[in-house]
Amino acid sequence: MIKTFGLLFYLKKSKVDAQGNCPIYLRITTDGKRTEISTKRTIAIEKWSNQANKAIGRTEDIRELNAYLDSLTTKVYQSQRDLIQDNKEVTTETLKNKFLGVEEKQRTLITIFKNHNKQVEKLVGREFSAGTLERYKTVCKHLQEFMQHQYNVSDIPVNRIDHKYITDFEFYLKTVRNCGHNSTIKYIKNFKKIVRIAIANDWIKKDPFLTIKCV
Repeated sequence: MIKTFGLLFYLKKSKVDAQGNCPIYLRITTDGKRTEISTKRTIAIEKWSNQANKAIGRTEDIRELNAYLDSLTTKVYQSQRDLIQDNKEVTTETLKNKFLGVEEKQRTLITIFKNHNKQVEKLVGREFSAGTLERYKTVCKHLQEFMQHQYNVSDIPVNRIDHKYITDFEFYLKTVRNCGHNSTIKYIKNFKKIVRIAIANDWIKKDPFLTIKCV
């Protein structure tokens, strides 16, 4: 549930041109997090009111500009309503994507894990050992086989990982894969790093490992 929400039009004065015109940006804030969108319009600094959050003047071009900014405001609120109606979380990212008509890319566990492993592979000999890379590859393989065994799928959206998924995976390692306790804990810890990456990137909102005691 969204707690705070705000819109603000402002001039990006760092990009003022030779004629003294500045681009107008729209800032959207949700729960303290910000995102910015270019309105693709510019205006002279002296014709902008920070207090009124709009252009000042009575000319036709000023009236047209303010009407355009009003239409963007309406579009943002409509995007917010659409997300709520579709039972999707309203964040700066989802709202911006909805506003711009960009399909939100679904982040999946195995895709994230394989991208992570590619990065580790390039750092073998500097930050990671070949053995560490091999463990990550093994965990990724175990996760794929676990999902085929448990859910008959090869991958899942990373935001669907929860306490049950982790404990089911642990049980799978100990029974189907016949892993010892220590090996299982090491695999779970490697898996936990991928979840941490997803949390850091805001792809998972709640840490599913919070109630897991063994790692």
